[in-house]
Amino acid sequence: MSDPDTSADSISIVVPLYNEIESLDALLERVTASMRASKYPWELILVDDGSSDGTPQRVSELVEQYGKHIHLLELQRNYGQTAAMQAGIDYCSGKYIVTMDGDLQNDPDDILRMVEELKERELDLLQGWRKNRKDGLFLRKIPSRIANRLIANITGVSLNDYGCSLKVYRSSLIKRVRLYGEMHRFIPVWAAVFTRPSRIGETVVKHHAREQGSSKYGISRTFRVILDLIFVYFFLRFRSRPGHFFGMLGLASGAISGLILSYLAVDKFVFGADIGTRPLLLVGIVMLIASLQFITTGILAELMTRTYYESTPNTPYLASIAVDKKEIEWKLPNEAADSAG
Repeated sequence: MSDPDTSADSISIVVPLYNEIESLDALLERVTASMRASKYPWELILVDDGSSDGTPQRVSELVEQYGKHIHLLELQRNYGQTAAMQAGIDYCSGKYIVTMDGDLQNDPDDILRMVEELKERELDLLQGWRKNRKDGLFLRKIPSRIANRLIANITGVSLNDYGCSLKVYRSSLIKRVRLYGEMHRFIPVWAAVFTRPSRIGETVVKHHAREQGSSKYGISRTFRVILDLIFVYFFLRFRSRPGHFFGMLGLASGAISGLILSYLAVDKFVFGADIGTRPLLLVGIVMLIASLQFITTGILAELMTRTYYESTPNTPYLASIAVDKKEIEWKLPNEAADSAG
């Protein structure tokens, strides 16, 4: 099989792995069987995220068995799913990039259908929706539904299942998005920075119960999602104007402090009350200091933002050009005056 080339229709499948040796044989068998019907050249990139159960050694054996279109990318240690996914995306060269989990809860049979749907609907990203999810109700389904609703309301990118790893992207989009931390859960949101939300779609995919190995996720992930969501909200709304974010906090804190201190001043100078030992005085002073801290932090953040945009080719906006500049006809000043007269 020829190496994929982004100049032609080709598919790269990225699968992060962490201690998934029990699922490896079935994974490659299922992916290979599903991709036999592909009319496009394809490659499978298996990213080992510092496994300790012999996963990379088994992958090397399977590469010999299945062929050189199966690639092993071995990370030096366990960096997390986001870093593993970014490493795989950086490595692959297909025009269409597919990401999925290695535990076979995602069904490889959905890959080709999703690629065709992405092309037919002229999308840049097609998100899988595990509508009939085979997971525990209280530990997985309910927290996931709450998180999905919260993310949709805060970010404005309305999807039913942000957490599904089965996604299809155009390479031209996903290679512009940089993933770090644990931001793989918010890929559609980050993608909306580089493309129109109307070019991000969703489709129902099959979902299976885990048959081998153990889940790497727990209820603690919910708290990490909340923290990540706060960062995403700040980045999307205040990336180019952080002073407004910190300024609003500073003004709100200053207003509350002003009310408290004004009340205490009236109470002391009009009614002669002793306010020196009252906790409310300490609250008012602390909130006044916090107000000054928020406002000065906002000023520093604004200076850093302006320095960033002025010292790099990045702009605080993205635009698509509807008219080719070469096709624009320029009118000379005398011609413009003649047409006006």
